Amino acid sequence: MEGEQWQPGPHVSNALRARMCVCVCVCVCCGGGTCGQPWSLWEGIVATLLSYQREGTRNHLCCWSPWEQTCGHPRILWEQTYGHPGTSWESTQGLFWFPTGGDPRKPWSWSPWRGPAPCTTTSLRHPGHAPPRLLARPGPRPRNRRAWARPGERRAHSGSPDARRPCAPVRVPAPPRAQARQGGEWPGGGGGMRLLFLAVLRRHTGNAVTAQRIRDHLEAAGHVCILKDAFDFGSPSEIANFIKAENLEAAVALHLYRGGRLVQGHGIPFGIIFGGTDLNEDVNHGEKNKVMGKVLEEARFAVAFTESMKEMAQTQWPHARGKIYVQNQGIATVPNATFNWNTFLQHSEINQSADSLHVFLLICGLRQVKDPLYLVEAFSEWHQEEPNVYMVIVGPEVDPVFTREVKAKVKRTPGVRLIGEMAQEDLHAVVKNCFAVVNSSVSEGMSAAILEAMDLEVPVLARNIPGNAAVVTHEVTGLLFSNPQEFVRLAKRLVSDPALEKEIVANAREYVREHHSWQVERNTYRHLIRTLQRSIED
Repeated sequence: MEGEQWQPGPHVSNALRARMCVCVCVCVCCGGGTCGQPWSLWEGIVATLLSYQREGTRNHLCCWSPWEQTCGHPRILWEQTYGHPGTSWESTQGLFWFPTGGDPRKPWSWSPWRGPAPCTTTSLRHPGHAPPRLLARPGPRPRNRRAWARPGERRAHSGSPDARRPCAPVRVPAPPRAQARQGGEWPGGGGGMRLLFLAVLRRHTGNAVTAQRIRDHLEAAGHVCILKDAFDFGSPSEIANFIKAENLEAAVALHLYRGGRLVQGHGIPFGIIFGGTDLNEDVNHGEKNKVMGKVLEEARFAVAFTESMKEMAQTQWPHARGKIYVQNQGIATVPNATFNWNTFLQHSEINQSADSLHVFLLICGLRQVKDPLYLVEAFSEWHQEEPNVYMVIVGPEVDPVFTREVKAKVKRTPGVRLIGEMAQEDLHAVVKNCFAVVNSSVSEGMSAAILEAMDLEVPVLARNIPGNAAVVTHEVTGLLFSNPQEFVRLAKRLVSDPALEKEIVANAREYVREHHSWQVERNTYRHLIRTLQRSIED
């Protein structure tokens, strides 16, 4: 290996040396699968991965974590990451096996770290690379909320007399220059490209959240990803000028019509991600259908969120068979731990005790395809019978004309409230505190709000349309309704049957964990982008 190599001290046994080498090799071989980095990046930093120290009568493995140097992951206490679901660390927990915390009858039992004290961790932060926001979960358990070591110090386990003491500097050798290209400066290097990512980026909408998450995946794979709003460009010539000015090598577009028509014909390879309205609505307009077919002819790949979306696309454009892949949306929720639910209720003009309330939350941008007024009349009648039930509609004002209609209707309808757009972390906190999440859309690709509610263990009531039925199984992972009256009947049943609520929530959480893994989504896009890279190299 190149660079300065770490040498274990004389107190480390040969057996331990061998085990540590195994640990290092596992990490190197699997590095690409855990954080999206090419394994070659690890060659230069393995030497500083592990060190061993003895403190009193307790043995510890001290992890000089190189993760931050490659993907921006924050320094992590291993007791915090083990069993911490829903982040890329899920696949990491099986890679590091510590000679502590295992079978007490076997002093060098190799098992995941479980305690009794956290593993001492020191990390090297590469300047200018903060950890991805979407890696965060609802927050560490209270026992794990400890202060991190300041730069240049090693944080010993709690109770240690020298909890803060200077540690020797660790040099991490830089990767060979040949590995870094314009789009692949370390960290995140390894031959990356400069990518244009086009999407409709209305603030606090599902498309914007999806685009930002996928951009994070692409950047974690070592690419420079420039995310732009499709509405910022009035014509293909403007895109052509932008591609030339930014020296872009490839492109990805979210939404076959709005984004796809702008990236075709510029001589760079590109891929497409179906949005929802492109397949559910635009496909019914002759000229748009024709344009989208031409886009698919040129695209190197296309991603559908569900099998039904893939089948719809293949039916419309048979020539695209073989290049359409299915990848469910990956979900990561980040509720604001400091969010005040009572303040939110007061802001919503709901002046009742939170203990007796049942708030049904409808999350959508105010546009006709989301049909936010579909349930308003029926729900208001129920509210007049049971004043402790409320519907709160939350979302950005997408269509100004339709927004005025919604505001006027809600203003004169008892039991229904309208709140403007919210930051993602605050919205997740609202979801976590409400009784149930509602979806009344006319059409959906794959509703992120539904999946986030499932992830946060909140029951879902969704309109029975193909996009919703693809993720909600009636009476298993949620409840599906076909008209407002059926919605009220199912909502009343959910309120009066805690056992049903508990069962649905448990099933939905398991479904999201199994089918909407954030890490699996990252791996899929990493592999698909390689097809664009190969096109450039060929």
